[in-house]
Formats: sequence, C-alpha cells, structure tokens
Amino acid sequence: MKTIKLLVVAIAFIGFTSCDDDNDMQLVDTTSEKISNLHAPQQGGTDQMGNQSPISGDFSKFDFATGLTTTSATEWDIAFRGTTIIINGGISFGATDEPIRTGESAVYIASGTLASVTGVDVDLLIQDSITGYAILTGSNNGWYTYAGAPTHLIAPTPGKILVIKTRNGRYAKIEILSYYKNAPSNPDAFVDEDNYYTFNYVYQPNEGVTEF
Repeated sequence: MKTIKLLVVAIAFIGFTSCDDDNDMQLVDTTSEKISNLHAPQQGGTDQMGNQSPISGDFSKFDFATGLTTTSATEWDIAFRGTTIIINGGISFGATDEPIRTGESAVYIASGTLASVTGVDVDLLIQDSITGYAILTGSNNGWYTYAGAPTHLIAPTPGKILVIKTRNGRYAKIEILSYYKNAPSNPDAFVDEDNYYTFNYVYQPNEGVTEF
C-alpha cells in the first residue's frame, strides 16, 4: 500500500510540474516596435484659413498582433484618420466612413513615459460610444496639442501614453512621436506633410497579462 501511495504522489507531482512547465512555455515575449509614417489621410475638416468642410475618408487600421496596417473589417485594434484615433471596441460614434466595432478594445491615456508605464489599470479602460470617442478629439483633450496661428502645428502632448486593450483581450501601449511625414525634429506645418503618424509601441501578447 505504501508503494502505491508513493507512486500516486509521484505521478501527481510530475503532472503538476508538467502543467507549470506548459504554462511557462506559453508565455511569449513582449514586442517593442517603432512605426514610421502611418498615413491617416482625411477629406474635409478645417484648413489653415479656418474654412470648414465635412470630414470623410477611410480610417487607417492597425493590428498589434501582426504589427501592420490592415484593411480587414474585424482584425484591427486601433485606427487613425486625421487627428482622430478610434478603437475596435464599443460602438460607432456615427461619423462618415467610420468602421463598425467588432472587438473588445478599450483605452485610456496614462501620464508618464513609455518606459514608466509598466502595467494596465483595467478600471480606467473605456470604449468608443455614440457620445464620443474614448480618445478625446481636440487640442489638449487627448493625445495632441494644436498651436494655432502663426505656426498651426499639431504636436503630441508630452507625457501622454495610450494604454490599449486589444480586440481580443491583450494589451499594448503607444507613445506618439510625430504627426508629420518622416518625423522632422522641427516640423513646419506649411511645408511638411501631415497625417503621418510615427509612434513607438509595446505589445503584450499573453492573454490576461497586464504588465509590460
């Protein structure tokens, strides 16, 4: 009987160890990448003379799992058009050409640097809705500051990090570096092309892991 009991304990221990090993093997390293010149054009809006026209045009969608832009109707996490950023979670605000939300993405803006934001506060995550976008639009409301005349520059607000729950429940963080093509160190809104996002991001591919 003692021999049988010892054998059962040994098998249970081996099985427990194997499960731990399997869980360790499933963990994948985070991805840290820089995206340059993600083009997010729009038609209409307010020009430098203050003239306004209706905004339209497709959103440029981005998928953290592949690290690429996509035209998929479902496999995207975040999307850009002009200075507007939307996520694949919640419901449409109703803007022209706005894609339907099919995922569970949510977002909040943390204060700090990409390195200092080391985890996700899930209680702060919100989704797009019919009352507005989770990432607020307008100068000093969300990710950017608009300088107005005479420079008319749009610049990422320092210390603003987008913390994102992806469409399938993973997490990512983004630091937007520039809104102008090739990310000039001293952009000129009258010379440099705008609607080109350059950003750093970190993607946590492991389900349920909220640390970066």
